[in-house]
Amino acid sequence: MNTLLHLGWQEGHEPLSDEKKQCLARIITTGQNTYQGLTPAGPCHLKLTGKLSHAISEKYDLPAVGDWVITDPQRQVIQQIIPRRSSFVRNVAGNQDQRQVIAANLDEIWLIMSLNHDLNLPRLNRYILNAWDSGALPVIVLTKADLMPDSAETVKAIQHEHPGIDVLTCSAKTGLGLDSLRQRLTNYRTIALVGSSGIGKSTLINQLAGTTLQLTGEIRLDDDRGRHTTTSRNLLAVQEAWLIDTPGMREFGLWSTDEHLDQTFEDIADLARECRFNDCRHSNEPGCAINQAIAEGTLSSLRFKDYQKLQRELAYLDKRQRDKQKKQKRP
Repeated sequence: MNTLLHLGWQEGHEPLSDEKKQCLARIITTGQNTYQGLTPAGPCHLKLTGKLSHAISEKYDLPAVGDWVITDPQRQVIQQIIPRRSSFVRNVAGNQDQRQVIAANLDEIWLIMSLNHDLNLPRLNRYILNAWDSGALPVIVLTKADLMPDSAETVKAIQHEHPGIDVLTCSAKTGLGLDSLRQRLTNYRTIALVGSSGIGKSTLINQLAGTTLQLTGEIRLDDDRGRHTTTSRNLLAVQEAWLIDTPGMREFGLWSTDEHLDQTFEDIADLARECRFNDCRHSNEPGCAINQAIAEGTLSSLRFKDYQKLQRELAYLDKRQRDKQKKQKRP
């Protein structure tokens, strides 16, 4: 029989009485107002209590895959959601300014990019920004290395821009790099795989597991991309870890802060501190370290433009949130 430790429970969670621990379950998949949980005794099907359902005001408060919940085993209902140690969050589509939890209680987030036509560094920056905000450790995983055998310079450039993040390359087709990933599947850690559709997340999970846990689509010959197959989030046992396969995200709304923007663009933040003026706008000011780096070729102008774009997007998000709070406070 499994224990809470086997299910990924860690000391970072808030202390609970033995009585409450006996009622713990971990959410392994979600449905339409229904949830499948896993306890040391086995799986269970759950719903929210009426009281908890009425207390939920936004999607962020709903149980997510990876969440720990306190249940009433007899009634098969969720009574309480344990505060999350970490969570990968995005803004829902449109202009609603609502947080949506992609996965909860994570130790690592594998940011999956494909070493072919799908390689998109601005999209990777968006993922990294939200990953740093999550409280989990981001890891960049570049798949389909067999389709780009001369990828060393690309990998080197990504490592240079994100020195605080491990960058791993692999190929589910040839097995290249899979051992490095398997070494991370220890100590009942929880890892979410995040990326766009067709980049091989499900295939990678199946290769790591040594069996078919997730359905996959064939590679399309016109663009070397797989077909979208994952339509829901699932918590899957692989080796001595838990993997969460997430659906490909066509739209990824930011939900982060300026603090993590500087962490994502650490090279730009370091250069900005070297500017002659503290309020340098990095346009035509004399002594601008960023402009000098761009002129010398040590900083990509495209990377700086992406930084400015995300900076504007976060400022706009912050303004909309503050305006929304003001409206809510009005009598």
